[in-house]
Amino acid sequence: MSDRPIEDPWFGRTLDNADGRLLLFCFPPVGGGSMFFRSWLNSRPQRIAICPVQLPGREYRIMEQPFERLEPLVQKLVEVIPHERPFALFGHSMGALISFEVARGLRKQGLPGPQHMFVSAKAAPQLPRKPPRYRLPDHEFVEALRLLGGTSETVLNDVGLLRDFLPMLRADFAVIDTYEYVQEEPLDCPIHAFGGREDREVSCDQLLPWRTQTRAEFTSRIFPGSHFYIQTAWGKLLEDISNALVNM
Repeated sequence: MSDRPIEDPWFGRTLDNADGRLLLFCFPPVGGGSMFFRSWLNSRPQRIAICPVQLPGREYRIMEQPFERLEPLVQKLVEVIPHERPFALFGHSMGALISFEVARGLRKQGLPGPQHMFVSAKAAPQLPRKPPRYRLPDHEFVEALRLLGGTSETVLNDVGLLRDFLPMLRADFAVIDTYEYVQEEPLDCPIHAFGGREDREVSCDQLLPWRTQTRAEFTSRIFPGSHFYIQTAWGKLLEDISNALVNM
């Protein structure tokens, strides 16, 4: 990977520090960026290189136009994700849907796929979707964000900050709200599904149908907490992921 730029817009410097470890590409939830996985980066798990994906429209890429549809985003990710080395995919909420379609996109191109896929706080893609929210009036959209959790009250209560963040948040919701599932053959990699017991967005029963998306091993685990249980249970979650990857 010596021909890759030192400052990669999609992965920052994480690939340059990966050494010989397996790459774990991490996709954030709605409104999230690479810093969503800051705790994971600081933990430095053995044999695994945490590689948060930096999506356009946030953090260091704030001046770039965010994607509003999943298909072109996946097409771009299939182009930029290095597949010369073993890797796995993790995604939370919106990120889980992205990781799933990236795995299928790599397969369509005849490229190596992930060793494992980890999906968190996202209903299986073949299940009926919730009513679209990305076109709600501002006050209803903000309330939907508040119910979902994960967005700072500082942002939700500040008119100026909302003006800056709403376009990106609406774009992220458009990515998942306009998604159309297409039936394909199950993936060859194991799928591990995680969720929060008190999650009002995604029930535990909506996680189990992920098992039909793989012809390999399927596991699931529920943690205490709501949709963003990952913010408090990240240590145990990362331990589960590390164990699955190290024991391949």
